[in-house]
Amino acid sequence: MGCWRAARAWLVAALLLAGALFAPALAAQTAPRAQGPGSDRISVELFAGEAPRPGEPWLLALRFTPVSPEWHGYWSNPGDAGLGMAAEWRLPPGWQAGEPRYSMPRTLLTSGLMNHVFKGPYSVFVPVSIPAGAALDPAAPLGVTLDYLACTDTICVPQRARVETRVGAVARAPQFAAWRAKLVPPLDRPAAWERTGAVLRVGVPLPAAVPLDRPHLFLENTELGGGWQPVYAEPQTFRRQGDLLVAEVPLRRVPGAGAVPAPPAITGLLAFAGQEGVRFTAQPGEVPLENAPPLSGAAQPALWALLLAALAGGLILNLMPCVFPILSLKALSLAKSGESEAAARREGLAYTAGAVIACLGLGALLLALRAAGEQVGWAFQLQEPGVVVALLLLASVVTANLAGLFALPSLPLTRPGSAGGGFATGLLAAFVATPCTGPFMAAALGAALVLPAAQAMALFGLLGLGLALPFLLIGLFPPLRRRLPRPGPWMERFRRAMAIPMGLTALALVWLTARLGGQGFALVALIALFGVLLALAVVGRLQRHGKLAWPAFGLIAAPFLVFAAIALPASHDPASARAAGSIHDPLPFDAGRLAELAGERPVFVWFTADWCVTCKVNERVAIEREAVREAFVQAGVGTMRGDWTRADPAITAFLAEQGAAGVPLYLWYDPGQPPRQLPQVLTADMLIAQARGSAPAEPPAAARD
Repeated sequence: MGCWRAARAWLVAALLLAGALFAPALAAQTAPRAQGPGSDRISVELFAGEAPRPGEPWLLALRFTPVSPEWHGYWSNPGDAGLGMAAEWRLPPGWQAGEPRYSMPRTLLTSGLMNHVFKGPYSVFVPVSIPAGAALDPAAPLGVTLDYLACTDTICVPQRARVETRVGAVARAPQFAAWRAKLVPPLDRPAAWERTGAVLRVGVPLPAAVPLDRPHLFLENTELGGGWQPVYAEPQTFRRQGDLLVAEVPLRRVPGAGAVPAPPAITGLLAFAGQEGVRFTAQPGEVPLENAPPLSGAAQPALWALLLAALAGGLILNLMPCVFPILSLKALSLAKSGESEAAARREGLAYTAGAVIACLGLGALLLALRAAGEQVGWAFQLQEPGVVVALLLLASVVTANLAGLFALPSLPLTRPGSAGGGFATGLLAAFVATPCTGPFMAAALGAALVLPAAQAMALFGLLGLGLALPFLLIGLFPPLRRRLPRPGPWMERFRRAMAIPMGLTALALVWLTARLGGQGFALVALIALFGVLLALAVVGRLQRHGKLAWPAFGLIAAPFLVFAAIALPASHDPASARAAGSIHDPLPFDAGRLAELAGERPVFVWFTADWCVTCKVNERVAIEREAVREAFVQAGVGTMRGDWTRADPAITAFLAEQGAAGVPLYLWYDPGQPPRQLPQVLTADMLIAQARGSAPAEPPAAARD
C-alpha cells in the first residue's frame, strides 16, 4: 500500500511537471492575460495600509487575484503537491522584509494528495522593518519578484510576477483593513509537541468554551527530524480535556532524510470553525491525553451554553464588590421610577441599552486591538492613566451632585425618569463594573477572545444584558415595582447618603491614579479636581440664588483643566509607583521562574490589579491573613504575584493561556501536576486547606528562595 501511494505521488508530480512545461504555450492562445503587474493566471498587486514611519514596521499586502475561479494559489506549506510563494525583495538600505503572514487556507484532496490552497482572491501580508533613524525618501525604489504556482484541478502553471514602484507611490487600498482582518490571529500561548512512533502530537491550550467544528491542523514545518514528515492526506485525530486540545498527525519516514535535525519549534494554524482559527508555536515537550477518547467532531460546548454563561456572569456581576459604588445611582433611579409606570419602563429599557452598548463597545475595541497585535485583555481601559483621571473627575462630580453641592441642568440626559438619564447610568454601570470577573463570566470572556467576531460580540452583548437584567425586570413588571418604598421625603435623604460610597470610590481612584502614574501625576490630577469642584461649588451657590450659573463653571474650571492637559503627560512617571507589600513576600510573576518553582514545591500564584475591587477584597479577607501565611510556611508553599495594574504583555499572554480574559485569577501548583484554578471568591480556610493538602515530602527550609 505504501509503495502504491508513493508511486501515485510520483506519477501526479510528473503530470504536474509536464503541465508546467507545456501548458503556458497552449494556454496563452486561449486564455486572456490577467491585467496588472502580475502573471497571466494569478495576478498580484502591492498595497500598503498607511505611509511608512521610521522605527515602526510597515505592513504591505500582496493581493493575488486569479483570472478565473478554477485557478487557486498555495499556502506557505502547499501540502503533498504545489509550491509555496518565494519572494525576492528590493528595499532601501537597512530595510528588511519579515516572514509572510497568511489567512486560513483550505484543504483540497486531489488524486489522494492533500493540498493547502486559497480559492479566489487572497492576500499575503509582509511586515517591513524600517530603521529608527532612516530618512524616508518617497522616490526610493521598492520592488519584489515573486515565484509561485497557479493550479486548477488538472494543470499547474509556474508564475513569476515582478512589481516595481517607489516608497511614496505604493498604492493604498480601501479594503486593506478588511483583508488584514482575515489574517489568522496568534494564540499567544505556549503549545507543546512530541513524536510518538509514527504520530506527531501537538498540544494546543485552547479554552474549553471554544466550540470545535471540523478542526484541522495546518503545519508549516515539512521536516520533523530523523526523516519524519507529515502525511497530509491521512485523517487527523483530536482529543480534548479541559483547556487542552491535542491534535495527532500521521507521519511517514522518508529514506535518506535522516540527517535533517528536529526543528526547535513547530508552527502552524489550527482551524476549528471553517476559516476561523489561531496561529500557534509549539516547543518540544510532553503532550498528555494519549489515551483519552478522540472527539467525534461535534461542536462542544454549544454556543447557546456560552451565551447562557455570559448572561449568568453579567447577572452575578451585580453582586460583586466592584459594582457596589454604582449601586447608589441604580437604587436612586429605581426609587424615582416608581412615580410613573411609563417612566419606569422607559428608564429600564434605556438603562439596559446603555449597559449593553457599553459592553459591546468595550468588546469591539478589545477585539480590534487584539487583531492589530496588541496584548490586551478585559478591563484594559483601566490600565490607562488618562481613563482613570477621567473616571476620578466623573466620580467626584457625581459625589458632589448627590451631596447637594449643585444641581444638574434640566436636560434630557439628566432629567429624572428620562431615557437619557437611564441610558447614561447604564453606560456608567457597565464601564465601572466590567473590570471584574466572576463565576460563568470568566469562561465566556476567555472563549470570546478566540471565537469568531460575531459570536464574541454576542457574548459581550449578553454580558451587558445580564448586568442590566434586574433593573430591566423591575422597570417592566409593576408587581415588582410595587414592592419598592413609595416616593417621599426619604428619597432626598437617601440621595445624600449615597454620596458616601461614591465619595469612597473617588478616593480609591485618587490612590489608583498615583499607582498608575506616580505621585506627581496624581498631584496634577488633584489640582484639576480642585478646580472642577470649586467651579461646581460656585455653580451651586448661584443656583440657590436663582442666578445664571453654568457660564461661571467654564470660567473657573477651564484654567485648571488646561493646566492638567499640559502637565499630566509630562508628570507621568509609573516607575515611581512601588508595588504593594504582602506578608507573603511573593516573587514577581515570571513564567520561567514559575516553572522552576512549581517543580520543587507547591506554589500559589495570584494575578491582581489595583483597580480590581474583587481582587483587593480577596487579598484583605483571604490572602493577606497571618493564619494563611503560617500554613504556607509550614507546607513550604512558594508564592508569586502578577500585578496587572499597568499593561504587561507577559501577564496578558499568560492569562490567555489559562483561558482567562482578566483578573482576578488564582492558580495552585503541586509539584509535577498541572495548575488548578481556584474560585474567584477566596476564603482563608480555602487557602489553608490547600496548603495542608499539598505539603511536599521534604518541605524546604523557607517558603521561597
